[in-house]
Amino acid sequence: MAKATSYLARHRRHNRVRRRVRGTAQRPRLNVFRSATHIYAQVIDDVAGATLAAASDVESDIAAAVKGKTKSERAAAVGKAVAERAKAKGVELVVFDRGGYKYHGRVQALADAAREAGLGF
Repeated sequence: MAKATSYLARHRRHNRVRRRVRGTAQRPRLNVFRSATHIYAQVIDDVAGATLAAASDVESDIAAAVKGKTKSERAAAVGKAVAERAKAKGVELVVFDRGGYKYHGRVQALADAAREAGLGF
């Protein structure tokens, strides 16, 4: 039952964050999803309902580059990749949606790597 409780608690936190965080065409939302083993990131325009860029550590090119590394190092690689893909689409500024997760560990590593790759938030 503890797993169901923590799952529901994260969704409550995520909904609380999402009430304030909206992505627009000028400033889309950088969304993070973290599972026990993988991490995913998307840049989303909520007005149009479109994903502008995405990256995850299950993609073959990223997975090959981060094989044998820690989860935080893999998250940093995903952050760098999603930032590069967003910049290629002309996105410079985003709002960060941490997805109900605490801002530390893998989520922070992804955000820091995205900032270093030139994405502003």
